[in-house]
Amino acid sequence: MSAQEAIIRVRDIMKLRFDRVDGMATIQEALTAMEHLEAKCLIVDKSHADDVYGILLLSDIAREVLATNRPADRVNVYEVMTKPVISVEADMNIRYSARLFARLGLSRAPVVENGEIIGIISLNDMVMRGLRDQG
Repeated sequence: MSAQEAIIRVRDIMKLRFDRVDGMATIQEALTAMEHLEAKCLIVDKSHADDVYGILLLSDIAREVLATNRPADRVNVYEVMTKPVISVEADMNIRYSARLFARLGLSRAPVVENGEIIGIISLNDMVMRGLRDQG
């Protein structure tokens, strides 16, 4: 990277709109929230101060509920979510973020600043907005 090439940071391309769900909510309730925001994931809130965030992806629901023929109104989010969630720092260069995603097989992750989630970043965001903006 040349000295003139600007660094694109995660905060520059992250999505600010995201929703949260309680781990005790049903998958049906989570899907209703996802449909409302047109989201592909929900952040699962901490249940207490010493807890960590989780994430619920549509792909998790497809694999763990739909494919196994489980009723969405009888499965709780905590049964399907990924916890702890892997997050990225808001000021991280998207090149490093993309490497992390590729290495760990991630499709999206929460963006954190000072320990709080401030957005969501996806691999698609990094490719479409990060590479396109360089050209």
